Amino acid sequence: MTGSRPADTPLATALRHWRTRLTPAAAGLPTALRGVRRTAGLRREELALLAGVSVDYIVRLEQGRAASPSDQILAALAQTLRLSDAERRHLFLLAGATPPGDDRITATLTPGLRRLLDQMTGSPVGVYDAAWTLVAWNPLYADLVGDPAAAPERERNIAWQHFTGLPGRVRHAPGRIARFESALVADLRTATARYPADERLWALIGDLRRSVPRFAELWEAHLVDDHESDTKTVHHPVLGPLTLDCDVLSAPGTDLRLVLLTAAPGTPDAEKLARLATADGRGSTNGSRACGVCGACGGQTGGHGIGQPPRAYTSGDDGSFGCRDDHVGADVQGHGGAAAGRGRAG
Repeated sequence: MTGSRPADTPLATALRHWRTRLTPAAAGLPTALRGVRRTAGLRREELALLAGVSVDYIVRLEQGRAASPSDQILAALAQTLRLSDAERRHLFLLAGATPPGDDRITATLTPGLRRLLDQMTGSPVGVYDAAWTLVAWNPLYADLVGDPAAAPERERNIAWQHFTGLPGRVRHAPGRIARFESALVADLRTATARYPADERLWALIGDLRRSVPRFAELWEAHLVDDHESDTKTVHHPVLGPLTLDCDVLSAPGTDLRLVLLTAAPGTPDAEKLARLATADGRGSTNGSRACGVCGACGGQTGGHGIGQPPRAYTSGDDGSFGCRDDHVGADVQGHGGAAAGRGRAG
């Protein structure tokens, strides 16, 4: 029976350590799923659920019987286990894989950002990467903009949404559209300098230049612009229009941006937002009430909500589960962007 004992390989030892140090609450498990526990940390079954892999594969990894997980699996484990950037790099090296390069856009959420999403229950919050693609959100954000769990990755990108005219719930004030577009294009140009080898970023820009004359014009102008606070009107299908202040905050030490939507106190919009945070204003949404994390970018079970398996998946030889297509939703249309469409902020 020696084959069933955990092997003390560096990878197996590290995975067991990281799993047992993470509490179910910190991992985002709903209280009802935690049950009576005899040991601290996550169970293997819980880690498998949150990372989107099979329980058998987690067991084999922790017993040293699966020594070469794919990059997708490693990214999922790093995200689920709340690893720091240094720990994430160490995980890849232990598995004999090449850590994600600094010349490509990453979207790893820090523990602080995760706590922020968990704790900000009264304001919609979305997290976007350097190319303005949604990578995480809190439940109220999904309730406001529509469930972001189903949209393809390209449709979660603000620039693609705005310049191609995808339908959405957010309306910009006519006098602010030009400034918004300039700042958005300037951000993409900055991202190309920061991440010169990111194929998805260059593909996005190339497609927009070929198909949207307005984008091509702004791109060739080599614009440099800054963000500013903005006001957006979100047309919710149940509550009607909400006029909200939209602020964009930078996450220290990362290129991630937090889009925070708030209503002026004592206004009808603040009352509507409060209703949306409860059950009576949520009629159009069908997503989980857990914070969402994009599986394609962050490696978890995606925008389906922490603690739920993907709704459409395929299984791999390594025990992994992944969405059939690029998934997860919402994009933000603005540097002060509010939400739109089926999970997009415009």
